Amino acid sequence: MTFLYTATRRYDKTYEENGLFWDNYIEWSKLTQLTEVVSLDGFLNPKIIEPGYDNTEYWNFIHITGDRITGFFTTLNYVLRNIEIKEQFNLLAVIVEPTQDCRTVELSDFEFVGYDLLDKEYGTSALTNLGGLNETFLTSDQNQFGLIDDYEKAYHVKSALWKNNPEVYHADTNVIAVWRHRKIGR
Repeated sequence: MTFLYTATRRYDKTYEENGLFWDNYIEWSKLTQLTEVVSLDGFLNPKIIEPGYDNTEYWNFIHITGDRITGFFTTLNYVLRNIEIKEQFNLLAVIVEPTQDCRTVELSDFEFVGYDLLDKEYGTSALTNLGGLNETFLTSDQNQFGLIDDYEKAYHVKSALWKNNPEVYHADTNVIAVWRHRKIGR
């Protein structure tokens, strides 16, 4: 399993930009247990690394799978050198489609926060930004960050999402294990 890295804006009760008021989101999502959304969703938690499409260094470090640019990078140092904002943010380590339970996988200075289900475009989280898929998973299946804690449950939800919602484009997902840095960005 390969660790990849990214940095995202925080989304919690203090975030009030682009009409994304926390109370409105909680009401819409029914995720009343949330303390913060720690998602890879590009709308709720946009990446804060400048996409350097004209920069050779960017192409040396961006992780591409098939024909998809994931928004994840191969080294932590590249991410740290290219963060756009200095206020609070989430510095994240991820594993795409992990092959084992990651709750016990240790990564220095990072804490495991759960599994996200990110669509095949690597932009939309089925857990935090689709809503209305109660036949597949419930809000009670998600932790205080909007993620799923259990490895088996994450893969079960991934399978059921696509089976139950083949007409929903963003229901075809990748399971992504997520760790957050304990100090940087906090």
